[in-house]
Amino acid sequence: MADDNRGAPARAVPDPERIRRAPKVLLHDHLDGGLRPGTIVDIARETGYDGLPETDPQRLGVWFREAADSGSLERYLETFAHTCAVMQTRDALVRVAAECAEDLAADGVVYAEVRYAPEQHLQGGLSLEQVVEAVNEGFREGERRAHAAGHRIRVGALLTAMRHAARSLEIAELANRYRDLGVVGFDIAGAEAGFPPTRHLDAFEYLKRENNHFTIHAGEAFGLPSIWQALQWCGADRLGHGVRIIDDIHVAEDGTVKLGRLAAYVRDKRIPLELCPTSNLQTGAAPSYAEHPIGLLRRLYFRATVNTDNRLMSGTSMSREFEELVRTFHYTLDDMQWFTVNAMKSAFIPFDERLAMISDVIKPGYAGLKSEWLFR
Repeated sequence: MADDNRGAPARAVPDPERIRRAPKVLLHDHLDGGLRPGTIVDIARETGYDGLPETDPQRLGVWFREAADSGSLERYLETFAHTCAVMQTRDALVRVAAECAEDLAADGVVYAEVRYAPEQHLQGGLSLEQVVEAVNEGFREGERRAHAAGHRIRVGALLTAMRHAARSLEIAELANRYRDLGVVGFDIAGAEAGFPPTRHLDAFEYLKRENNHFTIHAGEAFGLPSIWQALQWCGADRLGHGVRIIDDIHVAEDGTVKLGRLAAYVRDKRIPLELCPTSNLQTGAAPSYAEHPIGLLRRLYFRATVNTDNRLMSGTSMSREFEELVRTFHYTLDDMQWFTVNAMKSAFIPFDERLAMISDVIKPGYAGLKSEWLFR
C-alpha cells in the first residue's frame, strides 16, 4: 500500500486541511496575546487609546509579528502594552474572551486553558473579581457561538500573577475562589531573569494547601535553575515552556542520549512541558524548527505538548504549529494524537472529564480522519 495520503493514514503526513480538522488541545495560550487586530483597532477607537503604532488592522497585525521577532523575551513582552491597553473595560474583556474561544474552536481546538493576569486590567476601574467574571462570561459566550457554528470547545481560565510584581498570593487566592466558576488553575509569567519563581513561594504553598493546580513559566529564557526551582522548590504541576530542559540532555556523536538528573526526573515523573515552538524561535529559545528540542523530546517520550503562546505576536494557531512540525519532522496523525492526548492528560480539569475527552472526542476524531482514505 502506498505510504502517502492515499494510503495507510497512520504513516501518512497530514495535509493542512486535515491538521485543521484534527481535534487539538491547548494548554498555553495568553488571552492578551491572541487578540484580533481589528478588535484592537475597534476598542482603541471606542476608548480613546491613541498609542497604537498602526490603525489599519492588517498593518497592525504585521507590526505585532515583526516587533515580536526580536530574539529577546524582554522586547517580545513589550508588545503587550498595546493589547492590555484595550482590555480595561468589562465589554472589552467579554469581547476579547468570546472571540478567543471562537477562533480556537474554528481552528479545531476542543479544549483550551487560556491564561491572563487580572492585575493588568484594572486601569479602567474594574476590580479583580470583575475582571475574572467578565472574562468567564466571554468564554461562555464564545463557547455558545462556536457551538452555533458547528464547533465544540471547552475553555478554562488560568489566572496569572506577574513575577516582577508582589500580588501573587492575592491572585492565587482569587484563583481559588473562582476554581468552580471557570478558573482551573494559576500561573506566574513575565521576564524570568532576575525574577525567580521562589519569590512567590507563599502563593504556591497556599495553592498546595488548597489542593489547587498551578503551572509556572520556567525554562524559556532562563535555564535549568529556573526549571529546578519551579519543580523542587515551588511544586509546579506543569512547566510553562520548559524548553531549556534540553540543556540537561547530552547527545553523543554516535546518537546515544544521556539524561541528566533533572531531565530524567522531568521525564520519569511525566511532568508536562508546555512547548511553544514558534514563540521560542521569536524569543531566541530555539534557533529553528528543525533545531527545536521538541523533536528530541518527542523521541525520548517526555510529556511534551504543543501550544501557541501568543497567537497575535507569533502570527500562529494550533494548526500552524502542527503544520510546521509536520513539515519539519514528518509527523503523522498518530504523532499529532500523541501530543494531543499528552495535553489532555495534563489539563487541570477532573480526571474523569479528561478521560472522557480523550476517549469520546480526541481518539474518535483522529480515527475518523485516519479512516477517510477507505471511502475515496
